[in-house]
Amino acid sequence: QVQLVESGGGLVQPGGSLRLSCSASGSISSFDAMAWYRQAPGKQREVIAILTGGGRTIYEDSVKGRFTISRDNAKNTLYLQMNSLKPQDTAVYYCNAAQPGHSWWGQGTQVTVSS
Repeated sequence: QVQLVESGGGLVQPGGSLRLSCSASGSISSFDAMAWYRQAPGKQREVIAILTGGGRTIYEDSVKGRFTISRDNAKNTLYLQMNSLKPQDTAVYYCNAAQPGHSWWGQGTQVTVSS
């Protein structure tokens, strides 16, 4: 059973930065893809960044150029570097890992962007 644990959320002012981490209980190199999702109050969960097993990155339009997804296989950790944060980035951020027929989620970490 894979366990994912997110960390790094918090309160930040507009224009600030945060780095989220997602630590996996097993080898992340075995996953076909890993991704970051977010869910704002009253909205559906949406995917914002994907990192495939081959190293390809895909970003949702609203975070392109501001967010960067990356991984450290040696540490079994996925990251999301978030720069130039905006109030509309406020949400609970979730880590996801996928293999054919399986999908795992972390518990989420709150990010609040406010002055």
